[in-house]
Amino acid sequence: MNRQTFFVLCSAAVVLCGCESSKVKISGRFVGTEARKVYLEEASPLRQTIVDSTQLADDGSYRFQLNGVSATPALYNVVFNNERIPLLLAGGDRVTLSSAGNVVRNYTVEGSEESALLRQFYQGFVSGAQRLDEIARRVAAMSDKTAERDSLVRAYTDEYYRIRREQLRFIIENKASLAAVYALYQRLPGDTYLFNGDSDVVYYRTVAEAIADRYPTSPYVQSLQAEVERMDARIDLMSRVTERGYPDLELTDMYGKQVRLSSLAGKVVLLDFWSAEAGTGNALNADLKEIYAKYADRGFEVYQVAVDTSKPLWITAVQEQQLPWISVSDLRGSASAALRLYNVQRLPANFLIDRDGNIVAKDLYGNSLVEKLDELTR
Repeated sequence: MNRQTFFVLCSAAVVLCGCESSKVKISGRFVGTEARKVYLEEASPLRQTIVDSTQLADDGSYRFQLNGVSATPALYNVVFNNERIPLLLAGGDRVTLSSAGNVVRNYTVEGSEESALLRQFYQGFVSGAQRLDEIARRVAAMSDKTAERDSLVRAYTDEYYRIRREQLRFIIENKASLAAVYALYQRLPGDTYLFNGDSDVVYYRTVAEAIADRYPTSPYVQSLQAEVERMDARIDLMSRVTERGYPDLELTDMYGKQVRLSSLAGKVVLLDFWSAEAGTGNALNADLKEIYAKYADRGFEVYQVAVDTSKPLWITAVQEQQLPWISVSDLRGSASAALRLYNVQRLPANFLIDRDGNIVAKDLYGNSLVEKLDELTR
């Protein structure tokens, strides 16, 4: 064999291995239900997208193949009988996923280390949530306070905290796994936080650092680090909550000067959130200018936060509209900690703060704002 032939064969082998290493094969059997259709979803933070589907064979078997899959595991769902089974798949995986009867409760998975680890968490978490739902239904069906009802309430509380403890234990023990990332974002019905609000950052930071070491190229690393930064910023802002009772802000105006919201103490202040980039606040700003002209001499001020990322666009909008009040921005757009601090879910939004530092109204515009300012600026 000459050197040229050897090189060609080696090159072909590399290409073949590269193609095989980016493929994922999923197969198995689902039995014990009437359902016949199986779907494969690619999951992202914003949506689940169906990427393939197939019919079960007569013996309940099925098969999927994915091409061009990254070597770093990513989240997919196999959907069968209206139930989702999460999988963390990497290029080269050969996964066997099967179940009999209740899909989530009974499924088994082989051929993917991360998916097998995720199963340990997922089955326990879902089963626990189902038990909570069943207890809640039984309690709701009881109209009178009885010993049985009290017992069920205690059982609900015990189960709730058991699930939470198991969730946190799994995250810490498996912090370097993407299964821990999945567990970080799961919530029981009615829960906003993983554990206890601001203290959640400890768990997010622990996982982020471990994942960055093990999977440095994973897109989940950047997402986790951004989440930690937002939590840190929120904690920092909360540490500066004024004695008057509202969360203080210190943001930069278009001249580079830091302006504190609390510097307006003693005035009636409208804390207003808008976006120059969105272009939807111009009409509201025009109305607000008329109101400002009427009440500014009576102790009214506007602290307007631009939820933008482009400084030139923001400054141009302020100048073109000749906005006369305090205009500030941290230029972090939707990642601004100020949004999280005031729980702003959509724009525009505003908060009216009285002279004593109390937030007395939210999302007032036009005549509603005028009426409230008449009351507060007498």
